[in-house]
Amino acid sequence: MKFESPLRACRAVSAALLLPFIAGCAITPQKVTVPVAPVVDLPRFMGTWYVIGVIPTFFEKDIYNAIEAYERAPDGRILTTFTFNQGGFDGPAKRMQPTGFVVPGSNNAIWGMQFVWPIKAEFVISHVDAQYTETIIARSARDYVWIMARTPTLDDQRYAALVGRVKAMGYDTSRLVKVPQRAVSVAPR
Repeated sequence: MKFESPLRACRAVSAALLLPFIAGCAITPQKVTVPVAPVVDLPRFMGTWYVIGVIPTFFEKDIYNAIEAYERAPDGRILTTFTFNQGGFDGPAKRMQPTGFVVPGSNNAIWGMQFVWPIKAEFVISHVDAQYTETIIARSARDYVWIMARTPTLDDQRYAALVGRVKAMGYDTSRLVKVPQRAVSVAPR
């Protein structure tokens, strides 16, 4: 093997060393340890979801008006738009656009969510109600979780029931943060 530069050689070696690691981290239904929704009707799941409660990732700390929207691309990918305000209702608007990939054999309930290539984070639809008005997105690592609804708010009893589901999954619900939402939010499309 001939390399034209030391930098190119370093990149090739790095890629060769990283590839087995990435392959070993592949998301499969057999590796998922949180509850999985029995089946997800993707067309019904698409659209706008308001984040009601979250065990936040590092970039979701102190978020307001958090909205996640899903759109199915013709090639089957899930185009995702996550918007929120940082630090307050009128804080700086933030936008992220990861891509979801449905894991084969998961009845559409397990996705790989890709923020940067080639890494896909586990994204498990653990619960979605029959009307597709509320959902819980979980991870086997039990590090992050999202309680979402089609409306900006949930009544206290319904929210408590969803928190109970999250606790039953083995999460530390003391880390759960309720996301402030404006009564009337404009959903991205």
